[in-house]
Amino acid sequence: MSGQNLFVSGILVAFAALPALFLLLRLFRLEVEDGQVVLVTRFGKLAPTLTRPGWHWMADRFLPWTKIHRVSLRRDFRDITDIYVNDSRGTTVVVDIWLEFRVTDPRKATFDVADWDHSLRNLASHAVISILGNREFKHILCDRTQLGELLRQEISVETARWGIAIELAFIKNVSLLPEVSQQLFQAIAARLERAKADTEEEGRQRVAMLSAETSARIANLVGEAKGQYPAAIGRAYAALQKKPAVFDAYRELYELSLVRPQSTVAFQGFAGEGLRAADAAMLAPALDRPK
Repeated sequence: MSGQNLFVSGILVAFAALPALFLLLRLFRLEVEDGQVVLVTRFGKLAPTLTRPGWHWMADRFLPWTKIHRVSLRRDFRDITDIYVNDSRGTTVVVDIWLEFRVTDPRKATFDVADWDHSLRNLASHAVISILGNREFKHILCDRTQLGELLRQEISVETARWGIAIELAFIKNVSLLPEVSQQLFQAIAARLERAKADTEEEGRQRVAMLSAETSARIANLVGEAKGQYPAAIGRAYAALQKKPAVFDAYRELYELSLVRPQSTVAFQGFAGEGLRAADAAMLAPALDRPK
């Protein structure tokens, strides 16, 4: 009976010791994740550098003189906003940039610079002001890709000393202050109105010129046509005179076409060597006078 009690007591003690054992294992266990480097310092000096992912055992991990520094090697980014730049014409431009980078030397990134994140922001802001300060606003808008590459080259030289490689730098947003934007919009609106007025005036002048040229060409064509009409009539009369019968019939039809019964007195029947119809018409008033 006492043996069974001892066995049960041993099992209870074992179960009670499991949490303590687990806590003890955690004190000596150091886990390294994939894409991560762990720097261990003892008494302020760099000791081992753990790069293999998994568990590592350290007997002095819980001691106060041992420090653990975890450094990620994964690709990271920073979105730096509201950088105020005065362009070459004095216009205040607000720029937002996007940086993508990777830690290449964990030791330098941890110990060679006190706060590389803050230093990176300051360095990028200074480089943006230096690069964009001698360019106009319209050039900044049009050449953002090229300016981003210049920015990457500018800051990569300094960040390489920190163990950080800049892989991409991009000017994400370019904007103006509200009052500057209002002035710019007013200037653009004035230019558009002026261009519209110039275009309308040029259009009116072109229309007037085309109208004048068209009228001149029409007048020339009408003059030519009127000049050709008598010549055509003369040629037609010459052709008819070759056929006397046809010519006499045409003259008779023409005379009949001039007859207006309501207001015209016609004289017909005068032919040969006697009195002509035209002479009879001229003598008509004399015949009507009383003797």
